[in-house]
Amino acid sequence: MGAEYSSPDTGVGPARARRRVWALAWPLIVSNITVPLLGLVDTAVVGHLPDNRYLGGVTLGATLFSFLYWGFGFLRMGTTGLTAQALGRDDTDDVIRLLGQSLMLAFLIGMALIALHPLLIPLGLHLLDGSAAVTAEADIYARVRIASAPAVLANYALIGWFLGRGYSRVTLLLMVINNSVNIVLDLVFVMGLGMTTAGVALASVIADYVTLASGVGLALMAWHGWGWRRVPGVFVNIAGYGRLLSVNFALFIRTLCLLFAFAFFHSRGAQLGDVTLAANAVLLQFVLLASYGLDGFAHATESLVGQRIGAADQPGFRSVVRAATEWSLVTAGAASLGFALGGGALIDLLTDLPAVRETAGRFLPWMVAMPLLAVGSYLLDGLFIGATRTRAMRDTMIAAVVLFYLPVWWLAQPLGNHGLWLAFVSFTVARSLLLGAVFWRAWRRRSWFAAAQSA
Repeated sequence: MGAEYSSPDTGVGPARARRRVWALAWPLIVSNITVPLLGLVDTAVVGHLPDNRYLGGVTLGATLFSFLYWGFGFLRMGTTGLTAQALGRDDTDDVIRLLGQSLMLAFLIGMALIALHPLLIPLGLHLLDGSAAVTAEADIYARVRIASAPAVLANYALIGWFLGRGYSRVTLLLMVINNSVNIVLDLVFVMGLGMTTAGVALASVIADYVTLASGVGLALMAWHGWGWRRVPGVFVNIAGYGRLLSVNFALFIRTLCLLFAFAFFHSRGAQLGDVTLAANAVLLQFVLLASYGLDGFAHATESLVGQRIGAADQPGFRSVVRAATEWSLVTAGAASLGFALGGGALIDLLTDLPAVRETAGRFLPWMVAMPLLAVGSYLLDGLFIGATRTRAMRDTMIAAVVLFYLPVWWLAQPLGNHGLWLAFVSFTVARSLLLGAVFWRAWRRRSWFAAAQSA
């Protein structure tokens, strides 16, 4: 851990900022790339069982928990920005306090999800609308997997805390631990012990708690490095919880809007027919691929921007923003070029169905344009999270949905799926423009640092 950035420094010039952004971003990019590996192994293991309802049940159950846990991703984002700013102020007590309070908040929310699962699981499975046999298996999966809620949310908080301190390699390490344990237990429970849906869910639960134990162990190592420093109010500081809740609640609303945007896209695509729905699912994998790189640089921006704001280092702040912008534009350009040159081959790799291939190919130009059109939204999200200006993120997200996404979709319905993609792209561009306007206005007024720290 000592190879990375455990304490802030001053005078971060452009060249140093580029190196620091890359040093933080590459482990995050690699950890993002490992995410589909677990789903691939789950599919391979369950896909060899004699009845396809098991594969459908695991897929449906995993989808439910992806949405459920993603909704609480603010525990990672809010902790990153606040921790980075405390580190920039060289306030070690606050860095430690933020970890304790974030973990306590994650534990309480996780226990609430367990308590409410008799209501949440049937509602979620009803909305996903699978067949009776698949839904029954998904229900088995969900009632086992819900036990992991405190661990998953606590892992979000831990990852956010380490990232805020500049330890992005810990994120990669914890992801490798989680996926490795999960894959091994998948094979043991399903292939070795003959379990089915419940075995896959149990493997995930155990992996989440092993990851939590590993993350807590690394955090204790950091505490030991501070000489077992005693900090008052680690778990009971009311003002600290108020700050966390203020930052995180705005992020929660913002995340719900983003979930709605994707759910709306899927539902409108389904109305255009099964082939169009399948083609859009293939094309969204292009969006996912581009996000691996763009998210990595956005997360690096969160940490470094937060540190510069905490240190009241405006020149360093400008250098970090410039470096992150350069890296993000290069990544977006490379993704667009790759999709232009190899998009057809990637579609063929993702599906064997001729009708789906042909339909996806017609809409491939949207994917070529998407990385360059979306790069601003990723970068600005990272900047605003690092500055903890989450209310601006919430407000601009709501405006992008209400004033751009839905009206453009309504007007563009005669264009069919082109109209749906136009609405989705308009929503993405609107997020960038609105957040960019907020950033520029604060910068012109020289109020960015004060506004960010008070948000």
